Amino acid sequence: MKLLRKFLDKIKPSFEKGGRLSKFHSTFEGFESFLFVPDTVTRQACHIRDSMDMKRTMSVVVLALVPCLLFGMWNVGFQHFRSTGEEQALLATFWFGFLKVLPILLVSYIVGLGIEFAFAQVRGHEINEGFLVTGMIIPLIMPVEVPLWMVALATAFAVIIGKEIFGGTGMNIWNPALLARAFVFFSYPTHISGDKVWVADGYSGATPLSDAAAGLIQKLPSACDMFFGFIPGSIGETSKLAILLGAALLIFTGIASWKIMFSGVAGTLGMAYLLNAVGGSPYMEMEPYYHLLMGGLAFGLVFMATDPVSSAQTETGKWIYGFMIGALVVVIRVFNPAYPEGAMLVILLMNTFAPLIDHYVVEANIRRRTNRGRKLSKK
Repeated sequence: MKLLRKFLDKIKPSFEKGGRLSKFHSTFEGFESFLFVPDTVTRQACHIRDSMDMKRTMSVVVLALVPCLLFGMWNVGFQHFRSTGEEQALLATFWFGFLKVLPILLVSYIVGLGIEFAFAQVRGHEINEGFLVTGMIIPLIMPVEVPLWMVALATAFAVIIGKEIFGGTGMNIWNPALLARAFVFFSYPTHISGDKVWVADGYSGATPLSDAAAGLIQKLPSACDMFFGFIPGSIGETSKLAILLGAALLIFTGIASWKIMFSGVAGTLGMAYLLNAVGGSPYMEMEPYYHLLMGGLAFGLVFMATDPVSSAQTETGKWIYGFMIGALVVVIRVFNPAYPEGAMLVILLMNTFAPLIDHYVVEANIRRRTNRGRKLSKK
């Protein structure tokens, strides 16, 4: 590492202002900050100094996604060999899935980072680390058989339309990874409709969500299989155990809001229990906790609903925001069988309303304090 540091220090003047390669300063700075922790600090008041910068924050989220990625790679191989009736060793199963998932991951990062670098270069800004997370999430919420050119188009759409036109990282109003999935869903619905999933090499099968929407509750996999993830589905969304490991890390480090996760679960169970009491169809009478085990709701609550940029910012707003996501997902799943999975659109919808939720929470606090001040002045 010392040799690398010396090499970078040697060529750095060429990329600084006045150097012959100064127009590529943003690109050089991006690679340097990726390899080494930046030494840029605030020199004047008033700032809160913390060791948790953007680079470390994004790195922790990527680390939290690793269990989902690794299990997803193994499950891709497992579902393939189960569909063909073959039995393979653990390593062979994982290697098959690794070779299937790696190209999707590479396309996501190459296209996304390429666009981020280009925009930073044109604007003369530093390259943000935000896409390190988005580039990992996009492959995890895609079916394994999604064509690579679709991944490239969806990633480009998410970065350009979802982030850069609003000003880049920290300015987006919707979660970019979900925009990529929404792009594929509306543009190429046969590849990610939610009612069937493509197992590697062309075999397709019904998802638990489609069976539940059809009222075939008896055909659902066991709760154990859905919790551990031994079911077909999008690459990183099947294992709730892997998702819980990631959630634990995010909560422990304070990166993600536990209030959004908890209220999302409460909204899901609350609405499901209410529909249980009303009855009327097998789906409405299904065990409420099954909603948390099916589809991408758990993954969405942990890794996308908690996006600190597009989610609610006020503490009270986080409770409302998370609860509404959980409740609306159940309503869409039960009453709109044509769209079995509701998590994606609900989170995007609540991203849209998050600023409005925060606005009314702040206004309520202002009114409360104003009324309190009036009462004290009268005394």
